[in-house]
Amino acid sequence: MAVIRRINYQHLLYFWAVVRTGSLTKACEELALSAPTVSAQLRTLEERLGEKLLAKSGRNLVPTEVGKLVFGYANEIFTLGQEMLDALEQRPSTRPLRLRVGIDDVVPKEIAYRILEPGMQLKQLVRVTCREGTLERLVADLVMHDIDVVLSDAPVTPTLNMRAHSHSLGQCKVYWMATPALAKTLRRGFPKSLDGVPVLLPTDDTAIRRALDQWLDRQGVRPLMLGEFEDYAMLREFARAGHGFAPVPSVLESQFRSQHGFVRIGMAHGVKAEFFAISAERKIKHPAVVAMTSAARQLFADS
Repeated sequence: MAVIRRINYQHLLYFWAVVRTGSLTKACEELALSAPTVSAQLRTLEERLGEKLLAKSGRNLVPTEVGKLVFGYANEIFTLGQEMLDALEQRPSTRPLRLRVGIDDVVPKEIAYRILEPGMQLKQLVRVTCREGTLERLVADLVMHDIDVVLSDAPVTPTLNMRAHSHSLGQCKVYWMATPALAKTLRRGFPKSLDGVPVLLPTDDTAIRRALDQWLDRQGVRPLMLGEFEDYAMLREFARAGHGFAPVPSVLESQFRSQHGFVRIGMAHGVKAEFFAISAERKIKHPAVVAMTSAARQLFADS
């Protein structure tokens, strides 16, 4: 019979407090313990795990690479512990379900909201936390169990070297759109009319940008690159101000017409905007994420 490996969770709590506060002194104040006591317990934890967990950075203590891994799990453990205490103080029917979502910067926030919104409509109250960032950073958080799902315009690639699973939510067409005045001048002679005209695009490390660059090459046109954006919301604002024409997923065309005054110039034939939900597990089990992915597939199918 295998011997169960044990860990002293009290020592882990001290480590978690030090990393979270960034200071041994602050952690000691929070824990109501002396610095020698906490320091001794941290050394015991490191000896038990056989790894160095903390290193000095100026006056602060920061986690090593292994420490970052341990902190990710500790954060999950003690966050769940606090939720357990909170749950005991509430009726089960009113206990909120936690949903932590990472949103890739390049995903339009309007699409992210449409994907997220069905997950908030469960009978059980859902408490959502949204984080934004690069796909690489968000997938790292996912693997560390710090978030439940990542929304992206691209699947996880082997180059990320992380165990995660991509679930396609669907795809839609892409239109070139602009302010009414600019669109009027570009409709005639489209797509050749785009040659030399200011364009606003996502950065070149995104799937949609690569597809758009190929489309422009096929048309034999070279717009004037006026701006590249990691954040699609910033791209939209520049386009709304008339600084250039921009790509818009077809599921957003109606909204961009009514809310932002955009007008369609023409379609980027053959280009598809595709979106993915990335999870740590092969089969999605989180009730809110299941609802989100199911509704999203219908959204893109209807488009």
